[in-house]
Amino acid sequence: MKRINRTVGLTCALAVAGALLAGCGPTDGTKDGRGTVAGMDMQGAAERADAMFYATVGAIKPDIEWVHDTTTTGSCDLTRYWTVMTVVSEQRRGNFLGVVENFWKASGYQIKTVNPDKDMPEIVATSPDGFGIMVLFGHEGQAFFEVTSPCVKNSKVAAPTKAATGPTYEGETAIPTPNVRSDFWSAETPVPGSTPAP
Repeated sequence: MKRINRTVGLTCALAVAGALLAGCGPTDGTKDGRGTVAGMDMQGAAERADAMFYATVGAIKPDIEWVHDTTTTGSCDLTRYWTVMTVVSEQRRGNFLGVVENFWKASGYQIKTVNPDKDMPEIVATSPDGFGIMVLFGHEGQAFFEVTSPCVKNSKVAAPTKAATGPTYEGETAIPTPNVRSDFWSAETPVPGSTPAP
């Protein structure tokens, strides 16, 4: 399954975020002499990335639909991607990002960047064990998550084992733009009692 074709702006945002996430390995002595995380290979990193994402979307209520996107590997790191299929309206994006940011802070993640851009807001954070995690709104208001590992041992990487909450789009050339309506997340009004963003 190929990743969705994204706009130039999204590509630039991902490049900037990738630069921020690069080299975010742990600094607590858990690296071996070669600079890799001791005892972890790419498969272990993929499983850790999956767990971080599943915990994050588990904190988002009401539930959203999401699908697995691609997995990419570098010389010693790995990135997993997920695409949100639930329509999150412009009026509810701040609430969505707030839930994610609060969960990451409660999980001990360090928030590196909060970009409040109206069209493509994003949050970039780092976990205590050096994994970078990001949420970004892109083309057509679609939300994307990605998790990037620190340097780990090279190994084969299996596909995620947990079933996505949305269709898999197997055989499609690209994952479509968000197409699942939510009474809450898709509502085109601010959350009652919340203060609209400036």
